[in-house]
Amino acid sequence: MAVTDERKDDLAATAAQSGQTPAESPAGNETQTEAQTETPLEALSSICAVLAVGLFVMTFVFQNFVIPSGSMEKTLLVGDHVLVDRITFAPPTSWAPFVHYREPRRGDVIVFLKPNPETPDLVLVKRLIGVPGDHIHLSHGIVYLNGKPQNEPYAAMPHDSADPEDAYNPARDDFPTQGAPYGSTEVWTEDLPSHIQDGDLVVPPGKVFAMGDNRQHSLDGRFWGFVPRENILGRPLFNYWSFNTTADAMDEQQASLGARIGSFFSTALHFFDKTRWSRTLHLIK
Repeated sequence: MAVTDERKDDLAATAAQSGQTPAESPAGNETQTEAQTETPLEALSSICAVLAVGLFVMTFVFQNFVIPSGSMEKTLLVGDHVLVDRITFAPPTSWAPFVHYREPRRGDVIVFLKPNPETPDLVLVKRLIGVPGDHIHLSHGIVYLNGKPQNEPYAAMPHDSADPEDAYNPARDDFPTQGAPYGSTEVWTEDLPSHIQDGDLVVPPGKVFAMGDNRQHSLDGRFWGFVPRENILGRPLFNYWSFNTTADAMDEQQASLGARIGSFFSTALHFFDKTRWSRTLHLIK
C-alpha cells in the first residue's frame, strides 16, 4: 500500500508541473503493476531458508537447556529454561573477527559434556573454580584458590539441617585431603593422587575444575575429575522461562511417552500459577 500511495503522489506532482490533472496524465495507466503470486516452489524455498538459518543459530550460536536438578541452587533452579551462548567460548575463527571470543574464567557458569566415558552425551552446568595451573583445596566447604580463601556468596556451606547431606562431610568438604569422596568414579579415584601436591589439587593443562553452587547436593569435579577444555559448550546467559517443578518430576516425565504427554498437559494447565515470573529474563551470574 505504501508503494501505491507514493506513486500517486509522484503522479500528482508531475501532473501539476505539466498543467495536467492526475487523470489527464498520459502515464497514469502505465504505473499500475500486476501483483505477482508466489509459486509453491518459491514458498517452499523461503520456508527452507528460514528453517536453515534458525537451525544454524540454535545449533552453533544459541541453544536452550532446562535445569533438571538442584546442584546449582540458588543460581539456577529446577525448571529454569536457559539460553546458552555457544559463541564466546568457541575457538576463534579468522572469518568472523567481529565476534567476541575469550577463554573461560574462574567464576564463570559453564555448560559442558560430562567427562565420563559411560555417559558421553550427558550435559552438565557447573561453576568454573580453577583453570590450568591453579592449586585448589577445600577446608570445611570453603574454597582455597592458590592459597587464598574465596568469597563465594552464591555457594552453599555445610550446616545443620533436617537433611543429613547438608552436614559437614570431611571427604567432600575438605577435598582432596582424604582422597576421592564416596560415590566418585573409579577412574577418578585412581587418577586423583597424581594431581595432588602439598594437599592441593593442581589443575593440568587443557582442563578446568568445576563444582556446583549447591555444594552439598552436587556431584561435580570432586567426584569425577577435570573438564577438558574441548568439552565446554558455552555459558548460560539468562532464564527465558522458569517453571516451578521438582527434580523427581523432571525424572518421571522422561520415563515414558505417556509420562511426557501427561507432563505437557500438566504444564499447560499450571502455566500461569507455576511460572516463576520474577525469574523471567533473569541474568545468570
